[in-house]
Amino acid sequence: MGPLLCCLGIAVLLCRGLACPGPCSCSTKKNGRLLAECAYKELPEVPRGLSPNVTILTLSANRIGWLRRGAFAEVPEVQSLWLGYNQIGGAEPGAFATLVELKNLDLSHNKMVTFPWQDLRNLSGLQILKLNNNRLAGLPRDAFQALAELRSLWLNDNQLTTLADGTFHPLPSLSQLQLFNNPFNCSCKLFWLKRWAESTSVSLTKGGSTLCAAPGRLRGRAVTDIPAQQCVAPSVQLTYLSKLDNTVLPDGLTLSLHCSVAGSPLPQIRWRIQTPGRGVEIDGPNVARDGSLSPSGRVKQSQERFLVFKNGTMAIPKFSKEDEGIYTCIAVNDVGTREVSVNVALAGSENPAEDLLQDDPHASPLGGRSCYKGDEMDPIGAGEKLVIVYHVPREVKGTAGGVVPQVRLATLLLALGIALGW
Repeated sequence: MGPLLCCLGIAVLLCRGLACPGPCSCSTKKNGRLLAECAYKELPEVPRGLSPNVTILTLSANRIGWLRRGAFAEVPEVQSLWLGYNQIGGAEPGAFATLVELKNLDLSHNKMVTFPWQDLRNLSGLQILKLNNNRLAGLPRDAFQALAELRSLWLNDNQLTTLADGTFHPLPSLSQLQLFNNPFNCSCKLFWLKRWAESTSVSLTKGGSTLCAAPGRLRGRAVTDIPAQQCVAPSVQLTYLSKLDNTVLPDGLTLSLHCSVAGSPLPQIRWRIQTPGRGVEIDGPNVARDGSLSPSGRVKQSQERFLVFKNGTMAIPKFSKEDEGIYTCIAVNDVGTREVSVNVALAGSENPAEDLLQDDPHASPLGGRSCYKGDEMDPIGAGEKLVIVYHVPREVKGTAGGVVPQVRLATLLLALGIALGW
């Protein structure tokens, strides 16, 4: 009985290893790989009953319209998967996630509008990816982040109008890239691709056909011909604005910072404020031309303390110790982002210099340079802090013998770094 059972067991294993759905034909290649040939069979979906040790699966030229989650769970050892020339409109997340051995994936000549990009995180050994001749209108910046072995990427003949900056940077093994026949909008958002194409050794196959469809002045020109002078990364400069010394401010100190930016297209200004008690992000001006705050529905309560004007100025009325912190101006355009920060601290006493030295042991004495309205912050400072020093309110005699509160403002620019960024 023993030898008979052994033979039966071997027979069962062999049958399992050669399992093949009716429409397909299966065979073992000379290199030992198992091929499942299911092309040109009018199949509406991925067939069931495939052997788990299939390494090459051909499903080209069928009528498959959708790939469900786990569609290839039966064949976890597949290394080459051919799905070209079907009618696939999309795939559920998880459709390819189990194919951790996959090296070649062909989805060309389909109708794909969506693709489960997150599945690629599991396919770290992928070497060839063909998504050409589909209807893809976009892809996330981190779509190929896990594909360190990818050598050939086909994205031509889709509906791509732009690509996120750095899309191909995570691909150290890439040697061939096809992007032609996409309706690219050659705005400055795509300028990074020009710079990348000029610096990379990757072969842009049929690169002369990677043309602009918009704007009109660039239609028909190569993406690599986007004029450099029209796309300039932001530069940003931060200036402290104040009243002159000896100015009476009955309502307290108003801190004003002015952010000047340059670049093409003209950068948008954003602010980031980090104080000990809160962090605030302000994406644009919240003060209207007439001086009123934008409608409360658009301005969060945490932002109402900070008045941001369209010209790049921020004002903080009645600036107090609670407002101390790091103030960052961020300039953003289609080419890039630049930011500059300043750490603002507040000190007050009858002897500003002495008080300042107690607060900041690295501060310079009172003989340091003052910063008045219009002065630019010196980027070659020794430290990293802008300290605003002012006298605490005190009673002084008025002209009629009365007593009035007075705030005498003295400003001192000390140990300033990171004040000017390019």
